[in-house]
Amino acid sequence: MGVLYTGGTLSFWVFLRALPEEAMIADSALAGTVLLLFPIWVTWVGDCFAYVLGSRWGKKKLIVTVSPNKTVVGAVGGVAGSVLGGLAYNHYLLGEMAEISLSGEMVVLVSTLVAVVGQLGDLSESVMKRQGGVKDSSNLIPGHGGVLDRMDGLFFTVPTTYFILLHLFYG
Repeated sequence: MGVLYTGGTLSFWVFLRALPEEAMIADSALAGTVLLLFPIWVTWVGDCFAYVLGSRWGKKKLIVTVSPNKTVVGAVGGVAGSVLGGLAYNHYLLGEMAEISLSGEMVVLVSTLVAVVGQLGDLSESVMKRQGGVKDSSNLIPGHGGVLDRMDGLFFTVPTTYFILLHLFYG
């Protein structure tokens, strides 16, 4: 399961990186890299918003048995942060550097889906840790719960972004 969870989902990083070349959107080698960084940026900006807003104003817990510190305000703030991050990324990087133009509505939709899927990925990894009886996946990154805790959302958001964009580009 660990190989499929990590290696299987990480293989989509290569697929997403190659998507502009497949879709013949841009000749630039930079286009695929900029496109790959989109879900990473959107996920991490959403995580930051969720943490800040949830720890500051969050009272009602999201799912205490899975992740006791996550709040409803944090979850909603994470989606809002992802959307803002996605819009900024689309404006400054996708259109300019990768020559990929997505409408504002499409960016809002993709960013919202990425945010929700990223939070589900985070919660899924928390379930796996609870089942394994561990608090953190490692102590390699102190204060962050380990490498898997920094990557958990990306295991879900990068494949999701790939399939969404594949559908958009190829119908």
